[in-house]
Amino acid sequence: MPWLPLNASTYGADIDSMFFLITWITGITFVLVQVTLLVFLFLYRDRGTRRAYYTHGSASLEVVWTVIPSIILVVLAFLSKAKWDEIKVDTPPGDIRVEVIGKQFNWEVVYPGPDREFGTGDDLTIDNQLHVPVDKVVVVSLKSIDVIHSFFVPQLRIKQDAVPGRTISVWFEATREGVYEIPCAELCGFGHSGMKGLLTVHNQTDYDAWIEQNWPAPAVETTAS
Repeated sequence: MPWLPLNASTYGADIDSMFFLITWITGITFVLVQVTLLVFLFLYRDRGTRRAYYTHGSASLEVVWTVIPSIILVVLAFLSKAKWDEIKVDTPPGDIRVEVIGKQFNWEVVYPGPDREFGTGDDLTIDNQLHVPVDKVVVVSLKSIDVIHSFFVPQLRIKQDAVPGRTISVWFEATREGVYEIPCAELCGFGHSGMKGLLTVHNQTDYDAWIEQNWPAPAVETTAS
């Protein structure tokens, strides 16, 4: 559909399919309800020849319009459960692991160093810049140090709140090179509108060159003579 953002994620097509299905169901329901409303307005308009009277309604109709939506919701839940588990529950090991820390009002991105451990001296920390290679699984450990923020990349079909005191894992595999915005999608204070990072998806060669250019040089030990 033209109004959706570009899909640049491996699981984006499945999310879009569920979105379209729900849109069709709600759209058809809306049209039927409005047509029924117009018909009833015409049939039961005031003609001046008939007195208004009280009616209890129809218990059968009430059961029908309660049961049918319930069945639709249950079916949608079953259809989406496998994809929900894949995206939200069964986090893969990942080719790249990063920490993204939300704070008023920027994203702090931390890459582990060659030791692949966070919180050590060879970590690389940058603000509002997330660089990843294309066609690689990236696992993000999402945190917040003050209020609730929301990590949102529409093209990757990711929207996950960052909650103080918790570490929440999200993952994606970008399928298209490019630069995508990372806005905060949760009202987090007076500077909320300016809280925006950039995700850059490189090909592997360019990503390796970025790593080589930006990684901190290892410390050189000196001995006293």
